[in-house]
Amino acid sequence: MSADVKILENGVEVPFDVGKVIIEFFDSNIVRITHVPVSSWYIHSFVIVAKPKQVNVSIERVGNVVAISSNEISVYVDTKDYTIEIRFNGFLIKEVSRRAVKQKLYGEEFYTFEQIFEIEPDSVLHGFGQHAGYSAHATFNYRDRTVYLAQRNTDIVVPFVVSSSGYGILWDVYSMGVVESRGNVLRVWFEACDYLSYYVIYGPDLDRVIAGYRWLTGKAVMLPRYAFGYWQSKERYASQEEIVSVAKTFRERGIPIDIIVQDWRYWGDYGWNAFKFDEKYYPDPKKMVEEIHKLNIRIAISIWPIFEKKTEIYREAEEMGCIMEGGAEDFGLINVFKEKCREWFWRKINEVFYSIGIDGWWLDASEPEVMPRLIYSTWQKTLDIGNGRKMIKYLNIYPLLETKAVYEGQRKTSNRRVLILTRSGFAGIQRHGVVNWSGDITGDWTTLRTQIWAGLNYSMSGLPYWTTDIGGFFSGNPDTDGYRELFIRWFQWGAFCPIFRVHGTYYPKEPWRFGEETEKILVKFIRLRYRLLPYIYTLAWMVYSQDYTIMRPLVMDFKNDKNVYNIDDQYMFGPFIMVSPITTPSTFDREIYLPYGTWYDFWTGEKLVGGRRARVNAPLNIIPLHVRAGAVLPLAPLTIESSNEYGNEIELRVYRGRDGEFTLYIDDGETYDYEKGLYALIPIKWIEKENKLVISEKRGLFNIGSIKFKVVIVDRGKGVGVEESKPDEEIEYNGKEIELKL
Repeated sequence: MSADVKILENGVEVPFDVGKVIIEFFDSNIVRITHVPVSSWYIHSFVIVAKPKQVNVSIERVGNVVAISSNEISVYVDTKDYTIEIRFNGFLIKEVSRRAVKQKLYGEEFYTFEQIFEIEPDSVLHGFGQHAGYSAHATFNYRDRTVYLAQRNTDIVVPFVVSSSGYGILWDVYSMGVVESRGNVLRVWFEACDYLSYYVIYGPDLDRVIAGYRWLTGKAVMLPRYAFGYWQSKERYASQEEIVSVAKTFRERGIPIDIIVQDWRYWGDYGWNAFKFDEKYYPDPKKMVEEIHKLNIRIAISIWPIFEKKTEIYREAEEMGCIMEGGAEDFGLINVFKEKCREWFWRKINEVFYSIGIDGWWLDASEPEVMPRLIYSTWQKTLDIGNGRKMIKYLNIYPLLETKAVYEGQRKTSNRRVLILTRSGFAGIQRHGVVNWSGDITGDWTTLRTQIWAGLNYSMSGLPYWTTDIGGFFSGNPDTDGYRELFIRWFQWGAFCPIFRVHGTYYPKEPWRFGEETEKILVKFIRLRYRLLPYIYTLAWMVYSQDYTIMRPLVMDFKNDKNVYNIDDQYMFGPFIMVSPITTPSTFDREIYLPYGTWYDFWTGEKLVGGRRARVNAPLNIIPLHVRAGAVLPLAPLTIESSNEYGNEIELRVYRGRDGEFTLYIDDGETYDYEKGLYALIPIKWIEKENKLVISEKRGLFNIGSIKFKVVIVDRGKGVGVEESKPDEEIEYNGKEIELKL
């Protein structure tokens, strides 16, 4: 090996004419490549939490080429033309060029980087966060498209792309960027950084690619179980009396619900985001929370990172040096780049809101909304990373640090799980108990269609929990037939998003606002969501324990079937259920693609053969749902009205045709005790040739008591739809293995 190549513990450092490139394996299937344009450098990552594992690598040099390999990835650095090839399982990514241009902007020096990659033909590209709503570049497959990596309302930035060829690339860069795909060429540009560092993650299974991303950037933690029930919100409940009255109406009408949300301006005359309730409209906030809790409903509240200058909390933050300059004239922005300011931010949330029992945090406008003003400001040393970097280099990570403040603060305060809803995000935000929603979208059919793309790409970005404003934020009139139809179709699809939430402005959207016939349909899908909670909550455990993805483009489960690559209006909801939303008006059937295998129509029990297209019925009260043969689907009782009411009785629907299994997950739904093993796992297996169901011995420390399993073998007209079915067998399960011959 030439003396100019430095051997590292898991890699090499290779000098170029200007700077150097460092190749370092983090795992056998994950390699980091860092371009450093100067002789000295310092890595500070806000995103990466993993440390390199001990990887067995081989290093050799042949002519101009330095090769470093694990047993899964090989990287070849050509010291003559400075190209870099990454090879795995017959596929090749080649970084054919990169350019670092020194710039000076807003008084700060930095480098603008451009990379050119050659990538494999014919694959589909997903990820990059969420881009929909206002975005002209909204798309499902980013092949031959351009995406802008800058936070704004309806755009969530995650600099991570996943290829159907079985790999992902994660850039550990925080400035604005542009990614442009043209044929087999991928051009990547970042506005401002000191060095360019990216990770190549090999699968080839796409779930393993996502798992690699989560290992690098942090595990997705468990949300509380009530987060997976129904959320009711609007812009806005304007008084204590109104929000309590709406909560009571849900219970009086027998409509399941878990969370009601208090949106902005509850502060009234105290000033924007004053961290106070205006007593004229909220005379006793603690009593308000208590009344809602007595209804077995939780409450989340809107909190902003922006304070009006006339408020007491602004003055307190300013005195501590926790206001960032450059915001709107009458407002200031909390400086989440300083640790002491993050701690202060949670301390105030705890004093004002958490202490009276509020359950969840809606961190609105977390891009933050005043960002364009900030990047033109003149402040220099407000960041707490020891070097006074300009905001231009850290444009996209504000939401990561704001959620870090709340997550870490609550975890130090309480053992109750953190629940954060926020409008923006970044790589790594999944470790903070975050749900992202897609922003202030319009209520129309085109937007509904593009929201499916947004949710699927968000999920492929490694972030598990996503939702929309069902019906659109800027929504139509519930009294018009056209909007009622749109709302029904959106609502049906919303029941099969990771988080099920209604929100919007102009008109209230509680189910009873749409008339009796529409209310029946909406309540039907709320009940279906609650019936599916044992399945959905187990999927949440799989997100935590296996780095699973709930909302799954078909390419994740059928990668070898190229017919699915560009299907952008069907997806898997967990391992069993394929969802095919209706996204056009006056549409009461549609064509779907059934991947290879046997499928059941969820509503009729009809068996369908896969590997073909089929036309299926979709009357207004139906969304097409198909269940894979081999599914063992656990359902809660039809009568539950809250997420904490199921547990002692489960209907098990068995979809015959092949062997299948599902491991049901149960815990207390509230605390982080699952991290200590206080949970229960119940493995359930269907053995097709023997017509036998095996419910194995419980694993884990959580006491489940006794569970009644009602086993239903699905057939045409049997074990279908929302209603409960007459069981073929009933089993009392006390944690010991049971075999049932059917």
